[in-house]
Amino acid sequence: MMNNNSVLIVDDEEDIRNLLEIYLKSEGVHVLTASNGVEALAVLERNKVDLIILDIMMPRMDGIQACMKIRLENKMPIVMLSAKNEDTDKILGLNVGADDYIAKPFNPLEVVARVKSQLRRFKDLNDFRPTSENEIKINGLTINTTTHEVMVDGMEVKLTPLEFSILEILTRNRGIVLSSEKIYTQAWHEPFRNSDNTVAVHIRNIREKIEVNPKEPKYIKVIWGVGYKVEK
Repeated sequence: MMNNNSVLIVDDEEDIRNLLEIYLKSEGVHVLTASNGVEALAVLERNKVDLIILDIMMPRMDGIQACMKIRLENKMPIVMLSAKNEDTDKILGLNVGADDYIAKPFNPLEVVARVKSQLRRFKDLNDFRPTSENEIKINGLTINTTTHEVMVDGMEVKLTPLEFSILEILTRNRGIVLSSEKIYTQAWHEPFRNSDNTVAVHIRNIREKIEVNPKEPKYIKVIWGVGYKVEK
């Protein structure tokens, strides 16, 4: 159950908003709705929202623009919806701060499962950690698992919740090569989707933010054909 959680559904198709609202309310979720990005931003100003389901193709302000504006001040998970099932659209959504992507037409039960997974992961991230474990420091990189702050050589770096989770997983297992499957199952809390390049996209985004030269990474190394690791 997802009682006490609030989800904002943003889609210009009323039938889709109504369908998802029925399924989410059956799980005890408080549902808010908006038909475009402008309305969504207005809803966020007035309400506490734990997760956003955000369509890409909408009038006035599309999902990509809305996601970029939302990420300026908000860290809650964002699940993108799109009628296009192309990698370019998916990668664009992930690059602007989305945590997950679902192509239309979709099974509403799958959407509910993804929402549960994202909310559970976000809650785990926000749970208080003992003081002795709340900082990870590696060669100029500092990760505070209580405040979710990431510093590189004293400068703060803004990561999305999922990027933070992936970086924490890699740094807590430094020196160990982790496969995409291992990272995915730990960060998303769901079975690995074999044909999915979501992990690679998020890793690239993290490296763009924390590495001085992403082409010659100091922190996250790619072990070709095996996975990723952070050096000890």
